[in-house]
Amino acid sequence: MFAFLQGNEVIYIVLLAVLVFGGAKIPKLARSLGQAQNEFKAGLNEGADEEDDESTSKKA
Repeated sequence: MFAFLQGNEVIYIVLLAVLVFGGAKIPKLARSLGQAQNEFKAGLNEGADEEDDESTSKKA
């Protein structure tokens, strides 16, 4: 996904993130992004399960 980034560019991005968000807020930001991703995946799985239930009930 980030194959186009070189070594120096990654360092610049990390330094910019530290300057913008501050060192203490980055772990909190990463944790909240991870939780949001998990909730999104759970919602997708729940929607797929409901769709499967509807398609099996229509066939019967």
